[in-house]
Amino acid sequence: MMPANSLTILSRLALFAISGIVLPACSQSYVVLLEEDEGSVGKVRITTHEGITVLEKAREGAKIGGKPGKTFAVSQQQIDQDFGAALAASPIKPVSFQLYFKEGGIRLTEASAADLPKILEEIGRRPAPDISVIGHTDTVGNAQDNERLSLDRAKTTASLLQKNRLHVIHVTIESHGEKNPLVPTPDNTEEPRNRRVEVTVR
Repeated sequence: MMPANSLTILSRLALFAISGIVLPACSQSYVVLLEEDEGSVGKVRITTHEGITVLEKAREGAKIGGKPGKTFAVSQQQIDQDFGAALAASPIKPVSFQLYFKEGGIRLTEASAADLPKILEEIGRRPAPDISVIGHTDTVGNAQDNERLSLDRAKTTASLLQKNRLHVIHVTIESHGEKNPLVPTPDNTEEPRNRRVEVTVR
């Protein structure tokens, strides 16, 4: 059984908005549902003795202790005023990149080489960046050779990122060889999308 006043949170950003901030117009705390960075919207369920209120639209709000089922739209200006400092202080979310390699070696494709500045920019946004670099291959050749090749790809990528002298706190380098393909294929199958390195910046 749920407590008399409880919240079921199904959206990461909704939790952030439950802050006990006073709503100036009515001197009462409220909850507002925010969309995720990519635009998706979760759901918030507020349960009290009086009933249930569900928020499922972006920028939809409800007063804490208000009439069940009663919601209202919250302007972006109001959100910025009430929650701007808290949102600004939230950690930057991890970002992942896929870099692809030419067949059989450690040379990036031209398109992936052009993506390096984007990764460097993402690293530069963080005060204490942590980077994970995981190498992969397709299934051409034997598994042991592919394990070594994917490690070489990961090391090469890490070196390209670190030579720019950005302040990186920690770099993790891993080799998955042909074990975790992006595109499942039979053995000894060329697949450009599997010849890759995954870079995650935290």
